[in-house]
Amino acid sequence: MNKKEEPSYVSAYELLRNQILNGEIKPETKLTETMLAKKLNLSRTPIRSAMTQLKNEGFIKNKHVHVPSEKEIRDVFQVRVILEGYAAKYCANVISEEALQHLEQCVATAQKGSKDEILQANYEFHQVLVEETHNQEVIKIIDQMQTMIFLMRQTVTLHRRVHLIDEHENILNAIKDNNGPLAERLLQEHLNKDLEFTMNRLKK
Repeated sequence: MNKKEEPSYVSAYELLRNQILNGEIKPETKLTETMLAKKLNLSRTPIRSAMTQLKNEGFIKNKHVHVPSEKEIRDVFQVRVILEGYAAKYCANVISEEALQHLEQCVATAQKGSKDEILQANYEFHQVLVEETHNQEVIKIIDQMQTMIFLMRQTVTLHRRVHLIDEHENILNAIKDNNGPLAERLLQEHLNKDLEFTMNRLKK
C-alpha cells in the first residue's frame, strides 16, 4: 500500500469497523469489495486492504460479518473469568483514586443510562479493572479478545440482563472494602452469569 492509498484505507477501515460495532452493518452481512467500493465511493484497492485488516482482527470471516460461535464465546469467557477475577482481587489491594472514581462513575451511568450508555459503562468497568493491574500480559490477552467481545454485543442484548448493574456495584463495594477474595468471587460469578445469559439468548 503506497502513501496515496493510506488515507483511503484508514478511512475505509475505520468506517467499516465502526459500522460493524454500532450495528449499522448487521451480523452475517455479506461484504464484497465491489459493493463496499460503491457504497463508500472508493476504489477497490483501499477497500481490499481494509477488509484484510478486518479479517485479521476477526470482524470478517468468509466475506461475512463474523458471528461468534458458541465455542468461541465459551473460550473467551473462560479466559476472562480467570484474568478479570485476578484483576478484581488485585484492585481490592491496590487501586488508584482515579480508577476508583472511574468505576463509581461507570456504576452511576449504568443505573440511569440508555442502552448504549449501559454497554459503554459495562465495557469501561471491566477495562478499568484490567488496566489497573498494570500487567502488560493480562492487558494484551484481554485486548486481543475485544473483537469477539464487541461482536457478541451485536448479537446479545446484555444490557437487559437482570442484576447486571447491581453486580457491578457489589464488586465495587468489595474493592472499596479491600476484600480481594470477595471481589474475585463476585467478578467471576458476574461473568459466568453473563455467559449463561448469552448462551440462552443465542438459543432463542
